Amino acid sequence: MQDEMTPGKGWALETLAIRAGHNRTHEQEHAEPIFPTSSFVYASAAEAARKFSGEEPGNVYSRFTNPTVATFEQRLAALENGERCVATSSGMAAILSTVLALLQSGDEIVASRSLFGSTVSLFDKYFAKLGITTHYVELADLAAWEAAITPRTRLLFAETPSNPLAELVDIAALAEIAHRHDALLAIDNCFLTPALQKPLTLGADLVIHSATKYLDGQGRAVGGAVVGRRQELDEVFGVVRTCGPCLSPFNAWIFTKGLETLDLRMRAHCANAQALAEWLQAHPAVARVHYSGLREHPQHELASRQQSGFGAVLSFEVQGEREAAWSVIDATRMLSITGNLGDVKSTITHPASTTHARLSPQQKAAAGISESLIRVAVGLEAIEDIRSDLARGLDALSN
Repeated sequence: MQDEMTPGKGWALETLAIRAGHNRTHEQEHAEPIFPTSSFVYASAAEAARKFSGEEPGNVYSRFTNPTVATFEQRLAALENGERCVATSSGMAAILSTVLALLQSGDEIVASRSLFGSTVSLFDKYFAKLGITTHYVELADLAAWEAAITPRTRLLFAETPSNPLAELVDIAALAEIAHRHDALLAIDNCFLTPALQKPLTLGADLVIHSATKYLDGQGRAVGGAVVGRRQELDEVFGVVRTCGPCLSPFNAWIFTKGLETLDLRMRAHCANAQALAEWLQAHPAVARVHYSGLREHPQHELASRQQSGFGAVLSFEVQGEREAAWSVIDATRMLSITGNLGDVKSTITHPASTTHARLSPQQKAAAGISESLIRVAVGLEAIEDIRSDLARGLDALSN
């Protein structure tokens, strides 16, 4: 079935999300099976030798060959229009594996300032130990990206939209800059997923996912993935095979089933987020709302052009500082107070003290992470219930 279920065959994203990558066993199962096994057996020593050497395709050891993981990888590659996908144990493992595979000591990365806090720590603390230097620029400033590139630059890395301010970069323009300087462009696409944005189609070389987020969609498992051309992904696979940051078969199965409803969920998330953003914008206790679906957003036109939806994550600044932000969060009764996102359940957090807490005050200021900022990943509950839950704290602030 996989040969037929590829993007070039004319299948829609919704169909690929349900069908791609499922190679039925001899049992002819309808739903994708789970293969919770560490190893595989062979009919003969000669067959084992051929499989281990790669002369004959097949499963060897679940650290790097497992049918359930392969189904997820093939399906996500089809959705992102990539040649190959390599699944990993987490989104951070996906970034780690990519850099270990494609960069070496002396190389440089140019990245946006508005990155997930753990990504910044990975770049500054651990890649720096390997002799890989990272330079940070404003996400939307294409001139700054180009100015930061040196002859040693091998990778440009960006989240778009950013976490948590929903800033954007023109992916096609940034890809042109990267390629003119013989560098690769990697885009973290976990906020929008291939249902709403296709970075590879826009010119990016690599797409990074925390599958933990919207690819699963229900907060059940942790995992990650890298998608792109076979040339680069074969190198990433080598790191995962050797170093072992692999995805478990059970988690791969969860993500595969999550993909089946991805398009429906993302459209519903967008509708709720748009309604909430417009309501927040009108509330007297809210100083500013960050959501690219609002016409007032400085990059609304770009978002409308390179995305097919505006996503589920928004943030807003309240009138006041940390005490005011925490009072709004603590007043909620339904929203989950957690740093995670990508769930059918709405989540709320204070980025300055949670997801971005490890950043220095200077890094927070540069990234626009203020003490008054609250992030909401809008779920699929009734929008009137989400609004009323936030209104408890916001109304108290405005009275």
